[in-house]
Amino acid sequence: MGIDNSIFNEKKVIKVLLRFAIPSIISLLVVELYNMVDTVFVGRYVGVDAIAALTVSFPVQRFLTSIGMLISIGASTFVARSLGSGNINELKDTVINSFVLIIVTLLTVVLGIYIFKNPLITALGASTTVYPLADKYITIILIGSVFQCISMVACYTMTALGITKMTLYSNFIGAVFNIILDILLVKVCGMGVAGAAIATTVSQITAFIFAMYKFNKTTIKFNIKFTLDSILKSFNKGLIKGIVTIGFSTFVIEISDAVVSVILNKLLVTTGGDSAIITVGVITKVSMFIFVTIIGISEAMQPIVAYNYGAGNYKKMRETLKVTMKTVTIASLLFGSLLMIFATPIIGFFLKDSSMLGSAVTAFRISIAVHPVIGIYYICIYYYQAIEESKKSFLLSIYRQLVIFIPLAILFVHMFGIVGAWIAYPVSDMISFVTSLWFIRKGFAQKQKYVIPTSSVKAGIPAVRYS
Repeated sequence: MGIDNSIFNEKKVIKVLLRFAIPSIISLLVVELYNMVDTVFVGRYVGVDAIAALTVSFPVQRFLTSIGMLISIGASTFVARSLGSGNINELKDTVINSFVLIIVTLLTVVLGIYIFKNPLITALGASTTVYPLADKYITIILIGSVFQCISMVACYTMTALGITKMTLYSNFIGAVFNIILDILLVKVCGMGVAGAAIATTVSQITAFIFAMYKFNKTTIKFNIKFTLDSILKSFNKGLIKGIVTIGFSTFVIEISDAVVSVILNKLLVTTGGDSAIITVGVITKVSMFIFVTIIGISEAMQPIVAYNYGAGNYKKMRETLKVTMKTVTIASLLFGSLLMIFATPIIGFFLKDSSMLGSAVTAFRISIAVHPVIGIYYICIYYYQAIEESKKSFLLSIYRQLVIFIPLAILFVHMFGIVGAWIAYPVSDMISFVTSLWFIRKGFAQKQKYVIPTSSVKAGIPAVRYS
């Protein structure tokens, strides 16, 4: 069986990076569109309380998506390394173990959320007005999240095998269905928040069907069979631990947004009421345009670095890192400038209530003031994931949001009121940027001899040393 790894052997790194990055950015954007499109429709046809309900529900959606990303990134990194080193047996076992892991984990988590749904919604900051709307939305989207996360693992695995557009196609199909169904259920039928949730769930199931069809055609080429016998033979605790270890930093990055959202909701609801929560929700939705660009390019770098890591090409790894840094800086500056200039019409598209528009625009501009510099921070995280420096990757992943932002937000809100929450964003971004520069310089300064990793399916994680 031949392996088509020509995409990784392209001489110009920028071409390889863009082939991975463009579908990755668009795919991440489309995933975010599920909640964002729902927010637009309920904001226009239901009211501001519905926006608050979706803002309260956001941490639950993000938590489930984070689990999908954890296993997807961990599995795809292993697959890319195995492809680079030519270890097809490990590649097969990684795919099988990752699917068993995502299905078992999601079913357990979704059941737990459903059982403890009522106290959870209250803990997320829902007021008595918002609570019933959030309850409806969360109850329905739990179903779709299972299908979404399984299709994530399938699509990221295909990306690691060089099939870079499947994630894009799958997510695009889901997004189109979501928009059509939102129009029908929310605008035409007047089903409100429940209609938006149904639209999202049906769209995710549709995208899942497409992704699994394409994934099945791909796995046949590698002779991967999901039978009980093959699952039992492939089961490997060390490999599962490796997948989780690699992907955990991505999980932290994703879940940090949810944690911050919960804390801000609880922090601001007492000082600014539901209007402050609505502002947070709108800022989160719009600023994601920069974040999907930054994270999309950083994620695109990861399989390229992981492949060359598996192949022992340290020079190509360093070159990929440099090219990615330049690309992220240029792209984030461009998008950041556009969002700053057109902040009013963009925020106004989400927020129909004109009385809140001015303060929301000001809050948004403050919060994204230095966003373009934060790209280096995310590149560091994904780079260290790809080369099995999981401890460094983990420490960096918790640094910006959990270690820096949350304490600053609490302090600044106490000192300056609601505006303090918006000021905490650029301050934490600058601190994280300076820290990540130190990590990058340290990585470039290391003069190490690269040793090709020797993988063993039964050993779990490939053993890689620098001397």
